[in-house]
Amino acid sequence: MGEMSGFHLGVIGALFLSVASSVSIVICNKTLMSHLGFPFATTLTSWHLLVTFCTLHAAQRLNMFENKAIDMKTIILFGILNGVSIGLLNLSLGFNSIGFYQMTKLAIIPFTVLLETIFLKKQFSRKIKFSLSLLLLGVGIASVTDLQLNILGTILSLLAIITTCVGQILTNTIQKRLNVSSTQLLYQSAPFQAAILFVSGPLVDQFLTKQNVFAYKYSPIVLVFIILSCIIAVSVNFSTFLVIGKTSPVTYQVLGHLKTCLVLAFGYTLLHDPFTERNIIGILIAIFGMGLYSYFCTQESKKKQSVDLSLGSQIKDKDGSPLLNIVHQDKDSQEAKKSAKNPLV
Repeated sequence: MGEMSGFHLGVIGALFLSVASSVSIVICNKTLMSHLGFPFATTLTSWHLLVTFCTLHAAQRLNMFENKAIDMKTIILFGILNGVSIGLLNLSLGFNSIGFYQMTKLAIIPFTVLLETIFLKKQFSRKIKFSLSLLLLGVGIASVTDLQLNILGTILSLLAIITTCVGQILTNTIQKRLNVSSTQLLYQSAPFQAAILFVSGPLVDQFLTKQNVFAYKYSPIVLVFIILSCIIAVSVNFSTFLVIGKTSPVTYQVLGHLKTCLVLAFGYTLLHDPFTERNIIGILIAIFGMGLYSYFCTQESKKKQSVDLSLGSQIKDKDGSPLLNIVHQDKDSQEAKKSAKNPLV
């Protein structure tokens, strides 16, 4: 029971850290890009991953965690896949309307459910599917506005969905099957993610913004926000791997849509973004869907624990029954011997 309560506290802590750090970095990056005129999102992400690796390397040198060797081919492919996923999401945003990009993010949950059902044989109950549908409906109402389709943007969105889903499923699978922590996996994969974005980032950003990141004039306030963004990103990257490892890719995506709702609310209160009744209704529906998802997950988890406990007790009973049989057999044999010695019986 103590281990289970500790596990639940760890999950709650990971979820809280993920929400707090993600909302903080969105507000920071929105200020950096919208108000200070720094539009180089992909390059900034490569800096995030580079700072994350340097921070984890320093922590590992200080013996704050133990480095665990993982197959190099697995790590390289995993790192490249995640790096490509980030680049494709940024390209999808650049070639599509904001509404279609939001639809792309919404599509990640059902596609993840589909992939886990087909390839990992994972079962999702009707209640879970209903709560996820309600969540997606609410987020769609709150965030999706215009839907403008084009062939290139649609292809990029499909590729972004596939790579993101596969990357997040692998994040969970690698941690569990290879018995590595989120810190160990992030430490080994971050250099490869940073490398792919460090090379492709400036090209992607120049293609999307028509500006050169190396020719940009960096003012002191821009540098301060870039440094702040990189510091927060360490927490974001760490909590992402932690949440996916402790829960599931679907739960992480649900958490991501909670962040979307919080960002909309913070944008209205802090940055005075436009807010309508449609946003309010959508956020309320989404929060209700998240509540149902959390409730149903908790109920199913309790049922699974009770089943595991009952199976454990049955196994113990089965393990104990042969000993009882031996005792009974010994008593029967002793009585038989007595009867053989006594002719009157």
